[in-house]
Amino acid sequence: MTNPTACVVVIGNEVLSGRTQDANINFLAKGLGEIGIPLREVRVIPDVPETIIATINEVRAKYDHVFTTGGIGPTHDDITSECIAAAFGVPWEPQPEAWARMAAHYAKTAEGAAAFNPARQRMATMPRGASLIDNAISIAPGFTIGNVHVMAGVPRIMQAMFATLRTTLKGGDPILSRACYSVGAAEGQIAQGLSDIQARYPDLDLGSYPFYRSTGNGVAIVAKGTDAAKAEAAIAEVTVLFESLGAGVIQGEPA
Repeated sequence: MTNPTACVVVIGNEVLSGRTQDANINFLAKGLGEIGIPLREVRVIPDVPETIIATINEVRAKYDHVFTTGGIGPTHDDITSECIAAAFGVPWEPQPEAWARMAAHYAKTAEGAAAFNPARQRMATMPRGASLIDNAISIAPGFTIGNVHVMAGVPRIMQAMFATLRTTLKGGDPILSRACYSVGAAEGQIAQGLSDIQARYPDLDLGSYPFYRSTGNGVAIVAKGTDAAKAEAAIAEVTVLFESLGAGVIQGEPA
């Protein structure tokens, strides 16, 4: 079975400026791998309508799933939702379920109904046909339209949304990894041997990751794929390769 593929689009000037360090890509890559939807591409784009619309239309045609983070809050620069509507060519309008839920929530606050002001109403306004992505942290939901899943940029809220969303996603075989590393080995020493091993295991992604530490430099090799036996066999061959150089080998990844 061929695994479905995914792309993550991180939306926000604050990420590109360095003001905010993204913490969502790693979480999504691991979570999607666990359910057999490998992450194949990540885009980081600004809060520019033309860029958002063009990017979404490009990647939703290329991948089975697109996950966006950021830009669905109440402020003027939160324009992701309306841009997704434009990308799909549908109206951006109040989502009945989200609107009712949020109106009821804010009516119970000290401010009363007035708390559900125009700024907060933006978070209940979505592309026509969108279905909601609930989260256990805040009342404002994300949404799915087509193969595009739109989530918050705040890591804790995004993670809560993904916890709900992942139960609805149909993936493939989980992406597994096996690894080993050697202190003292260098990539230049193993490059040809590693290429040969990769050629024998075309269904795996065999990655080489050098590390530099005060306790010693070295190289970690990680085999990723859906077949645990093949990943283990490939790492066994890498272990032999390291040992042929007289280098010690440790199973797993460096701590």
